[in-house]
Amino acid sequence: MSSACAEVHRLCSLQRRFLFPFDRAHIPRNGLYILFEAGECAHGGDRIVRVGTHTGDDQLPSRLMQHSVRENKDRSIFRKNVGRALLAQVHDPFLEQWDWDLTSREARERYAAALDVAKQAEVERQVSARIQRCFSFVVLAVPDREERLRLEKRIIATISLCDECRPSSHWLGLSSPKDKIRNSGLWQVYGLYRSPLSITELPEIRGFTVSPGPTRFDCE
Repeated sequence: MSSACAEVHRLCSLQRRFLFPFDRAHIPRNGLYILFEAGECAHGGDRIVRVGTHTGDDQLPSRLMQHSVRENKDRSIFRKNVGRALLAQVHDPFLEQWDWDLTSREARERYAAALDVAKQAEVERQVSARIQRCFSFVVLAVPDREERLRLEKRIIATISLCDECRPSSHWLGLSSPKDKIRNSGLWQVYGLYRSPLSITELPEIRGFTVSPGPTRFDCE
């Protein structure tokens, strides 16, 4: 499994690296995003810490905006998980409220009296700052929805099964209350340990690359 994972990392390392916030004009409308986090290394380079995509057509830039700029953790499970880890790291009791799903009107009304709105806004700002400071990404332009979803699952599985893709001792995700995040070293809980990419499928990834421009970065 390490050879396939190493090749995925190598191919991604050759792609144009984007930082948050980003210029939407440079992002393909459809595709996968692959996240890296400062201080995390694997296979001689930056370690992939999350793989994601979108379901609706032409929504890749919007999905990335939901993760990094739009401060609503109920529209981005990635934001929610980063916030969970930040709160758990300092044993903040607001974690219980952060877990509330306020998507529906019914839920908003049910929790309205108890929700600490100011604290939630503060944590949202902390999450945005963390993502914009410590994460970067590459994109694979994949126009077909079914192909995007298939590749997303395969790449996630490949990385989660790789013994060499382990988090550093200071990785924020180790503070996550989610076992699957801590154990996998990835900011996700779905698609782990399933059917990985085969070596014969790797040329497909090469076909979806965007443009060269390797970048490494770091943060405190």
